[in-house]
Amino acid sequence: MVRPAQLVVPRDLALSRVVEGNGKVHWAPLNIGLQRRLQTFVVLCHTLTIAIFLTSFFFTCAIPLFWPLLVPYLVYISLFSTAATSGDLKGRSPFLRSLPIWKVYASYFPARLHREESLPPTKKYIFGYHPHGIISHGAFAAFGTEALGFSKLFPGITNTLLTLDANFRIPFYREYALAMGLASVSRESCENILTKGGADNEGMGRAITIVVGGARESLNARPNSVRLVLKRRKGFVKLAIRTGADLVPVLAFGENDLYDQVDSNQHPIIHKIQMLVKRTLGFTIPLFHARGVFNYDVGLMPYRNPLNIVVGRPIPVMQQPNRDKINDQYIDELHSRYVEELIRLWDQWKDVYAKDREGELEIIS
Repeated sequence: MVRPAQLVVPRDLALSRVVEGNGKVHWAPLNIGLQRRLQTFVVLCHTLTIAIFLTSFFFTCAIPLFWPLLVPYLVYISLFSTAATSGDLKGRSPFLRSLPIWKVYASYFPARLHREESLPPTKKYIFGYHPHGIISHGAFAAFGTEALGFSKLFPGITNTLLTLDANFRIPFYREYALAMGLASVSRESCENILTKGGADNEGMGRAITIVVGGARESLNARPNSVRLVLKRRKGFVKLAIRTGADLVPVLAFGENDLYDQVDSNQHPIIHKIQMLVKRTLGFTIPLFHARGVFNYDVGLMPYRNPLNIVVGRPIPVMQQPNRDKINDQYIDELHSRYVEELIRLWDQWKDVYAKDREGELEIIS
């Protein structure tokens, strides 16, 4: 049974502010406690993780002593490494995932993970995370770390958070991502994770978390609203049928409240550029902003707004390994049941975790 969060944190000053005509920046007071400063520091480091590792890589490149090591390393990760898609999860580090800093990270918002039903470890699962938000902070806290106690809520299940395959071609960062238990969202990776290893060496007791809406959905991430790109997203349903994994909808209340972004509908040129980037690179770049480290008005730090990630009821799936014989009607049936479960989650918990909403959940193309 889902229990309401024990602590209700007021809406962040930056999100609810009314900017006066003088355009003043609201600076954070100097007497903020050490715990809040530490929370801010950890979230800042996470937000800049790729930049930090790339900077370390380029700094290493500036030292000729390391060149004999860097050249074969770059060749290996660019052409030969299969660590992100093999499904063996050998690089996963339970120690790193359980470090106390992740609890500090989760307490910044704060973030909490709730379950409606326990999941038996004798099955395999596909968790569909909604909405994408800008950076999917909730998905990382809940499924990329042990900060919210996933292994205690779902004992015996090894959950792998999936991200773009391109992230595993970034020097140094890929090692960190693999240690955190992340894997590629490619079809090969998904099928390998769900058909290898586990209690029976055929994937039982394993799960993957897919942020279903992807880059397109991030363009719809705005405070107090939830718009999901889901109507045509059926690849994860086909994957579930091929592997025999049950579908588990996950609705993150507050994910869209962490940033503001420029409304692309009011700026068609910007929208066209964003879609061009998505088609070319596989991801898009929302023009977002939030608060800063020392101010409440300007910066790329997320707002301090509560995140409540609710794991819904599993939808049983009948396995059909031969992808050429998967019944389209069965795909549509499972997709409809999945959407119904998401809507049920929204209706049941919106008055608890989305009191400031400006509309109802919308499912778009």
